[in-house]
Amino acid sequence: MVHSVESMDDFNSQLTAAGDKLVVVDFHATWCGPCKMIAPHLQEMSNTMEDVVFLKVDVDECEDIAAKYEISAMPTFIFIKSKTKVADLTGANIERLKQLVATNK
Repeated sequence: MVHSVESMDDFNSQLTAAGDKLVVVDFHATWCGPCKMIAPHLQEMSNTMEDVVFLKVDVDECEDIAAKYEISAMPTFIFIKSKTKVADLTGANIERLKQLVATNK
């Protein structure tokens, strides 16, 4: 399941709950076409990868989280392990996304 983050507190508690699992954070916007295109792929990945945590952050609703990670384009994916950023990806490149998840989990 992809969890939609509601606030910085929610985001931090999700990172804590993930422990040492890989966390994939999808920074998106409701008006972003490529974000809508990649969303079903992200949902599918979350359904098949129990050892990876998937989060979605709406940049317009959670501006503080977007600012923390210096998000300037959507979609941007940040890969976090043990609360530390290990990789990032800008753009709706599903193959590269799958590759980065496989490499970092």
